[in-house]
Amino acid sequence: MHDLLIRGATVHDGLGSAAASADVAVRAGRIVAVGSGLGAARQTVDAGGLALMPGIVDTHTHYDAQITWDPMANPSPSMGVTTLIMGNCGFTIAPCRPEDRDLVMRNLTHVEGMSLESLRQGIRWDFQSFAEYLDMLERRGVGPNVACFVGHSSIRTFVLGADAPRRAATPEEVARMRSIVVDAMRAGAVGFSTTTSGQHNGENGIPMPSRLADKAEMEALCGSLRDVGRGVLMITKGTATSVPWLEELSALSGRPFIVAALLHSNMAPEATFEDLGNIGAACRRGHRMYGAVACTPLVFEFTMHEPYVFEGLASWQPAMALHGEAVKTLYHDPAFRAGVKSELAQRGRRLFNGEWDKIFVRQAARPVHADREGMPLSTLAAARGVHPMDYLLDLSLDEDLDTLFTATLLNSDEDAVGRMLADEHSMLSLSDAGAHLTFLCDAGFGLHFLGHWVRDRQLMPIEQAVRQMTSYPADAFGIRDRGRIVEGACADLLLFDPATVGRGQARRVYDLPAGASRLHTPSIGVHAVWINGVQVADDEGIFPEAPNAGRVLREFAA
Repeated sequence: MHDLLIRGATVHDGLGSAAASADVAVRAGRIVAVGSGLGAARQTVDAGGLALMPGIVDTHTHYDAQITWDPMANPSPSMGVTTLIMGNCGFTIAPCRPEDRDLVMRNLTHVEGMSLESLRQGIRWDFQSFAEYLDMLERRGVGPNVACFVGHSSIRTFVLGADAPRRAATPEEVARMRSIVVDAMRAGAVGFSTTTSGQHNGENGIPMPSRLADKAEMEALCGSLRDVGRGVLMITKGTATSVPWLEELSALSGRPFIVAALLHSNMAPEATFEDLGNIGAACRRGHRMYGAVACTPLVFEFTMHEPYVFEGLASWQPAMALHGEAVKTLYHDPAFRAGVKSELAQRGRRLFNGEWDKIFVRQAARPVHADREGMPLSTLAAARGVHPMDYLLDLSLDEDLDTLFTATLLNSDEDAVGRMLADEHSMLSLSDAGAHLTFLCDAGFGLHFLGHWVRDRQLMPIEQAVRQMTSYPADAFGIRDRGRIVEGACADLLLFDPATVGRGQARRVYDLPAGASRLHTPSIGVHAVWINGVQVADDEGIFPEAPNAGRVLREFAA
């Protein structure tokens, strides 16, 4: 007898095959039959013509800290995600010495928009090495399946300590870091991740450690994957990091390279397509490379207490080391304002390029300013006859920096985004789930893709879209037996209504340790989610007592 029988579903197998009405039988966590007349089961679900697809593989998450206190990695499973890749951009919490824990948490607080008190109260530090971190996850259990990068910044901090974000490493230190990468890969890491992005700063504006790595260090660490013969490289690249150089690193390691974050900017409209073109050229030369792209507009909520939007600007660096009254004094300074406005007048490949019509007052802190809510800064500033930067700072200062703004920063040109998503060398990615919790929530990127891009805009056939979120990333990362509905595959499944699928409006919830808040977008059209054959969510979200049905993935195809 089967454990589970899903009857009468429109099955999308994740491999791009034409959809077909079929029953799917599951036993011991695996799919044992797809067809009709499959016999009896302990539990039968009448799909009633709903669509059944493999669970979504989210390749760009930052649940490394949260999963130690929240094994379910809320809210991703409610969004149809059954497998997570964690540790992107080099921002991991393992390896970590006890004396470096506070430094690591403070950096995550800044670079990934996490509450310091949540991290301090929540993280369970039952590990030091990367292997011990994976062992801890296995002992405690995980809700979704998880695969973990070993992260460059954590390795650098483990070897260099407080010097990690301040100087180049010596040859001896590089050798020690290289040994840690190899050991982590042999313990079950999915690959090695890093960043060179100028937007990635730790506490007080100090660069994240990996940004201090020189060419020799990058070559040594990326090249170490050749020693183990498997694994994936991942980078969030800065403006000075070229795709041809990353191709050299891919060739040196003999491994695939995921290049992030390829988002479209209206101020540099061809930049992302140039990167995708170079990635395509590399692939034609036999080097496996993927451009990580997003299907969602990059929308941030922020206040001037934490102005992540502006922190990629060189002129903003003096503000990043200041707090309280000191930063307010700087915000008043005409010279500081002039420097920021001058830099914004020059186009560049960065998070914000001066599109003031895309920054809105979301919520005023004082009732006297309530009439400004929902209005763009461009309009408000023009009515006052001032520069939008001055308007933003003046309003914020008048409200003790508590004014809440919403900014649509990148991916606002839907025709351009559609062109990126359709590129054969792109990988649908960049949810950032588990990070930037106070700024955004794109954990439901897959539901948005199915609803907005596939159903509403008809960018591509649904069979192709399902493949883009399932078997395609699973194969790229060497994840065996997932991302497909075929006999023998693991029973990671998403049952949904194609006519309604999507994600709801963002709302703020207060469910993190220490009562800290995060943004959440509820799922729409999701009827059931199974992980290894165990149902963990339905149309109301994750079950309150959902079992930890996931697996810590430690073995990958070469």
